[in-house]
Amino acid sequence: MSIPDIDDTAREKFIEGFHGHIIRPSSGEYDDARAVWNGMIDRHPGLIARCSGVADVVRAVDFGRENDLLVSVRGGGHNVAGSAVCDDGLVIDLSEMTSVRVDPDARTAWVEAGATWADVDHETQAFDLAAPGGVVSDTGVAGLTLGGGIGHLRRKYGLSCDALRSVELVTASGEFVTASEDEHAELFWGIRGGGGNFGVVTAFEFDLFPVGPEVAMCLVFYSADEFESTMGAYREYCASAPDEVSSLTFSGVMPDEELFSGDALDEQKIGVLGCYAGPPAEGMAALEPLRTLAEPLADFSGVLPYVELQRLLDEDYPDGMRYYWKSLYLDGLSDSVLDRLAYWVDAAPSPLSTVDIWHLGGAISDVDNDENAFAGRHAPYLLGVEANWEAPEMDDENVAWARDCLDDMRQFSDGSVYLNFPGFLEEGDDMLQTTFGPTYERLVALKDEYDPTNLFRMNQNVAPSS
Repeated sequence: MSIPDIDDTAREKFIEGFHGHIIRPSSGEYDDARAVWNGMIDRHPGLIARCSGVADVVRAVDFGRENDLLVSVRGGGHNVAGSAVCDDGLVIDLSEMTSVRVDPDARTAWVEAGATWADVDHETQAFDLAAPGGVVSDTGVAGLTLGGGIGHLRRKYGLSCDALRSVELVTASGEFVTASEDEHAELFWGIRGGGGNFGVVTAFEFDLFPVGPEVAMCLVFYSADEFESTMGAYREYCASAPDEVSSLTFSGVMPDEELFSGDALDEQKIGVLGCYAGPPAEGMAALEPLRTLAEPLADFSGVLPYVELQRLLDEDYPDGMRYYWKSLYLDGLSDSVLDRLAYWVDAAPSPLSTVDIWHLGGAISDVDNDENAFAGRHAPYLLGVEANWEAPEMDDENVAWARDCLDDMRQFSDGSVYLNFPGFLEEGDDMLQTTFGPTYERLVALKDEYDPTNLFRMNQNVAPSS
């Protein structure tokens, strides 16, 4: 059923009792409200319910369930897969719910689900504290955390979902619950890495860690002419890197005139980005080997405020550009892996696309596999394939490149993926079962209990058994 098919009286009764802002297709703000960060996503919901608080969320969930509507949930809107908006149905929009409260003595933060990591960093860094977030400050807290949350602090302090103390959410039945180790413990297990399958999370409670106000970071670029030797040196560094260092590489043309000039502008490059979660002086020494993997084209390493590190990549991912991302956990960085990566870097049809390698391990692998639902603790590296481009007529070519790259690289993986770099929603069924393995049935049991009709299916969906 779609919104236009609903009885006018029922629709207007919902709208009249809603405290936030209702946006209809006839509204002048409709096109802005339905847009998400990924310009490839062009969906037309029947109604956008921009919630002001939990009561609005409960009302919207009840309205969607009672009228058998297609429902999507929007948090911060930094949404590569497009799950935040739907055609014809109801968008439960949390983007106005951005409050962040910090308890510096307890080292905790309470964060509403529409907040971005920029909102969190602004409040927590007032006390030289941080929650493990991502690497782009515009990213929504909710989406990143529910899918795991890999960021600059991952090897020292773990994933975003590992730092959770509790969540508040509205289930498909319209019930408001708190999930933690002490309440609804099984639901709390599934929320941490199982995505938005079990309800609308309205707030998160995070543990905070001492970070900042300044951190040491490495940002250095090398020519990709010697891709395999440079990446081989990176592999050797990672083998003994301290847990305080979280680093990644990203390879492509990256034609940034503010960073490069002359012949370097249009040649293929390897970027290395690293952060040290500890005293900056120690950090610069620990990061030094990353600055000498080969002869640098450019080196922007140094000590800077943590909030600036979090914003460092924001301009590289502007609203409205076209994005298609895939991922795969890798067993290692063998010479054969590096050979194939070099091929796919060279084959990218867009100069804005990159092939990324995230070093994992450390605190990520210190957490027991059954402590929460996140899958991927076993892997030393994550491959991210980022197709980024501007022209709509190049959609097919760029999507095909990302898919072909991933298909080729499966030979070096068990086939599991990171849910926050998923491609599109329709690719999810086999992907999820492969990724979660035996844990998948435990997630299905949770889905049966909290969302047996699959009201929340605009996500990397765990379908109920019925």
